[in-house]
Amino acid sequence: MASLMDDLVQVLESENEQYQKLAGLSKEKKQVIIKADVPSLEKIVDLEQDVASTIQNLDNRRKKVMHDMSVVLNKPEEDFTVNTVIEMLGSQPEEQKRLENVKNQLKATLDEVRKINEQNQILLRQALDMVEFDLTLFRSMRTAPETANYDKNAYNTGDILGSSGFDAKQ
Repeated sequence: MASLMDDLVQVLESENEQYQKLAGLSKEKKQVIIKADVPSLEKIVDLEQDVASTIQNLDNRRKKVMHDMSVVLNKPEEDFTVNTVIEMLGSQPEEQKRLENVKNQLKATLDEVRKINEQNQILLRQALDMVEFDLTLFRSMRTAPETANYDKNAYNTGDILGSSGFDAKQ
């Protein structure tokens, strides 16, 4: 059981490290979104996918360790959680504290990742809204009616309504 306990702590620590990497990448992504740097955004998304794959593998290892612990302790697997293990370690305060610290660190890191991702989602939604606005504006300019602008020889100059005074850089 002691080796399974060490395995569980090690897996949770590794998961925490990977989620911290993910938080760092998400912070970088926030700045890239603000700058609208699409090539950098693509690179960060690729790195995030690599970290997510590693996290998935660690999660599978954690599930395996938890399954093995439930078998050794003859407890139903569906009710067997890290909190259950912490409660069961009442007679081993050092191990209990160690596992509880790792769990709390992981929870704090996950909360940070969630918060950053929510901010990034808002920024992306705003960026998409701005792109949609620009597209609508350009479409309406393209389909605007011609005005009756004639030169001194009575020829229609064919200016499109609204095309003369728009400067996209303002």
